[in-house]
Amino acid sequence: MDFRHQITTPGALSGVGVDALVLVVIGDALDPSLDPALAGPLADAIEHGDLKLKKGKALYLHRPNGVRATRVAVAVAEDGSAKSLKAAAGQAIGLIKAGGARHLGIAVVGAATVGAAEAEALVACASDATYTYRHTKPSAPPASALKVVTVLCGKADAKAVQQGIRQGQAIAAGVALAREYANRPANHCTPSVLAAQAKKLGKDFDLKVDVLDRKAVEKLGMGSFLAVAQGSDEPLRFIVARYDGAPKGRAPVVLVGKGITFDTGGISIKPAADMDEMKFDMGGAASVLGTLRAIAELKPALNLVCLIPACENMPSGRSVKPGDVVTSLSGQTIEILNTDAEGRLILCDALTYAERFKPAVVVDIATLTGACVIALGHHHSGLFTPDDRVAQQMLDASRAALDPCWRMPLDEEYDEALKSNFADMGNVGGRAGGAITAAMFLRRFTAKYPWAHLDIAGTAWRSGAAKGSTGRPVGLLTHFVLAQAN
Repeated sequence: MDFRHQITTPGALSGVGVDALVLVVIGDALDPSLDPALAGPLADAIEHGDLKLKKGKALYLHRPNGVRATRVAVAVAEDGSAKSLKAAAGQAIGLIKAGGARHLGIAVVGAATVGAAEAEALVACASDATYTYRHTKPSAPPASALKVVTVLCGKADAKAVQQGIRQGQAIAAGVALAREYANRPANHCTPSVLAAQAKKLGKDFDLKVDVLDRKAVEKLGMGSFLAVAQGSDEPLRFIVARYDGAPKGRAPVVLVGKGITFDTGGISIKPAADMDEMKFDMGGAASVLGTLRAIAELKPALNLVCLIPACENMPSGRSVKPGDVVTSLSGQTIEILNTDAEGRLILCDALTYAERFKPAVVVDIATLTGACVIALGHHHSGLFTPDDRVAQQMLDASRAALDPCWRMPLDEEYDEALKSNFADMGNVGGRAGGAITAAMFLRRFTAKYPWAHLDIAGTAWRSGAAKGSTGRPVGLLTHFVLAQAN
């Protein structure tokens, strides 16, 4: 989709050359400067009770007299914040997207200034509304005929809007990439397919991408990663991708994404119900690829390294068994008490591998624990870090991206649950505080750099009728990485 901006005024909206016009209205009264051709029918709708100037209210007008756009959708925002504008615009686009409009214009009417943050939010909204998964469902009709979205703004706002559109478009493309690969069934998105997509990104954006196979991983000594992968016939892949936008000596940001392309639980097998959703267990890897794509397009002055350990977790005669002890790349031994706690086992070796880059900061992203879903539901991702500075940067990025996370505790008392009589640690504690003990496990492999962990088990995908990947937290990660260039 092509995103643009156009300079206009509220008094000239009736003449804008688009197929469909979205008006996001702010305030409890119509802007007196609004184009009379639009103000008239809206005032009439308000008078007759068809529209109220309250949050969540919306109205569709077809071929309003004197308006160039065939379709006009109006939605009322709570206030002028990017979050409110995004919600209202999404509601209005929902009234239009199923029709034949190919060019959509979005205007904010009221007291709000449309700046970079607001423009980015509007781009994200339009992109989300028009995504359609087709890889294994070619019969799926397009979500919308929309091809061009123009953000309408004043002359004074134009530069900021242009900047917001550029950033929003890059993030939206990254989100779409993450959604696409997370949505693909496990037989269409194997570790090898993920590696091929990373290679394609390398070719498209001139990135350095290396893919390590089992032999290379064995040579490194990644015994924990190997243990998870050994039960599957699908070969593991360890993906190392680099964006170099700053001098070689500048410490990179490192992102580590969990790439379990299908998770049966292994010998500690999961219940059959909803196991199909375990194709989404590579949501962390997908979000890392999406973020890499966004950063490569925006070209900030920083260095970024993306690490993805990718494999399946399958039951077989070769599978790792509860009670087995493995040696991680760090040299620490792990008693595998539950083979369904496999994400931390592949991440810990990748976190140790990250040391060789002498990173400025490392963030791992994983659909790690059901316990995090119980704690935070499906709105906030779980943020874990012992570093207050990194925590604040992550929280700031989450707010800027409208991709919320919530900081969780990492008190040393939680570490007691990981004690083992037969290894340096067990891979699980008890049920209580399961998301925290998982993070405490990962923390044992991050002593040499600032580190944060995002548990996205509740936010990476939706279940039910709207089942599918959300592409989160590409927005959060991209904002966090971009902030490291400042």
